[in-house]
Amino acid sequence: MQSNDQDGVLNDPNQWKLEAQAVINDVRDHVRELRVCEAPGIQNSNSKIHLNLTTLEGNELCIRLTTAGFSVVGNRHDCVNSEEEVGQCYETIYALLSAISPSYTQSFGNSLLDKLQRVADSQ
Repeated sequence: MQSNDQDGVLNDPNQWKLEAQAVINDVRDHVRELRVCEAPGIQNSNSKIHLNLTTLEGNELCIRLTTAGFSVVGNRHDCVNSEEEVGQCYETIYALLSAISPSYTQSFGNSLLDKLQRVADSQ
């Protein structure tokens, strides 16, 4: 992420959408759904963007991405709890998913094993 010296503000407002799309592309095979939250009451800005996540277990959450990382901010899609209830901040989406979704960990591990097996089979 390219940020300026201000408190977690990205220089290019469109950069958040690019960051969000990269995150979505990275983990889409290991979640049921992950998309940018565009609900009218949710404010995305040049300092944050919100994502609606459905884990493989079926849990719906609202995630906030800032330059500090990822945090669960709502217990359903398109919902931000009060700022006092914002959860722990994780440096990566992988760390957040590992903490909240045992099925993500299993899916990701199986994907790695499949890739390793393909490499071994090709040699």
